[in-house]
Amino acid sequence: MIVIGAGVLGLCTAAELAARGHAVTVIDPGAPNASSIAAGMIAPALESLLDDVTADRAALLKRARDLWPAFAEAHDLKLLREGADWRGEAADDAVVRLRSLGFDARGQGNGLITQDDWRIEVASALKALARTPGLTMVRGEVLRLAADARRWRVESGDGRVWFCATLVLATGAGEPIAGLPVSVAAVVSAITPIRGQLTLVSTAALSRVIRGPAVYVAPCDGGVVIGATMEPGRRDLEPDPAEAARQVAAGLLLLAVSGEPGLTRVGIRGATDDGLPLAGPSGEPGLHFALAPRRNGWLMGPLVARVVVDGIEGRPPLADAAALDPRRFA
Repeated sequence: MIVIGAGVLGLCTAAELAARGHAVTVIDPGAPNASSIAAGMIAPALESLLDDVTADRAALLKRARDLWPAFAEAHDLKLLREGADWRGEAADDAVVRLRSLGFDARGQGNGLITQDDWRIEVASALKALARTPGLTMVRGEVLRLAADARRWRVESGDGRVWFCATLVLATGAGEPIAGLPVSVAAVVSAITPIRGQLTLVSTAALSRVIRGPAVYVAPCDGGVVIGATMEPGRRDLEPDPAEAARQVAAGLLLLAVSGEPGLTRVGIRGATDDGLPLAGPSGEPGLHFALAPRRNGWLMGPLVARVVVDGIEGRPPLADAAALDPRRFA
């Protein structure tokens, strides 16, 4: 089996395949991607608050989060259940809103705290997933695909070729790969790229994520990371210094501390029209999707992996599989 793409959805899916006894190869160019520069938030509560979602969507996000403890234990990942703070006006209303959606929340100062949002250290998690027994990492850029009745042909830019009966597209917000069937290429083309940038800041250690209406601050080695923009339709990777300065100022104001800005990083996420990933069979034999989680890639990783691998193995689908079905927009 081959997975194209080593972001969080690709590696979670590959690790799940390997854990179930499948030999799987992950092909990826090896450059930083949106998953590798993310803050690693597993945040169903505050994502539900900030996006003003329905009760059904909030419940789905919470169920996705609830798959994390078993997934983390299976793959030796350190899951940080620190909770998260939200600070801003109308904190009492925010507490009421979160409780109405079934989340834990209590007022604290000029904001609230919830224990329902967790976090994972991104760099170590990606490395651990890539080391899953049965999983082989290959550095390369896939430029062309072809299929016959039995298998897929996968060709990289340097001329290497692989063959597989089962192929998983986990290519983020990338353009369709040459050779994809027209129906599949149309689905990939409909994914909206969303540019996000965040900045490392050297400052006092932080015990958990703190979020506000337009900014978040998350712990990281050497300080905090402050982000992140949501700029639909953009694929450029050059940092915007003015926007970085605005974000950093807003984040430090949220903390009421000073800090020294460092490197600003940019990633391109993919998003669908309803904000949920594409996970499961594409409709073409042997071809599956693990794509487009918007800004919830780390939250949705184990759920997407479970849905995709269950589909590959022909197991009864989870109830949430229908909400992620790549064919739901047809």
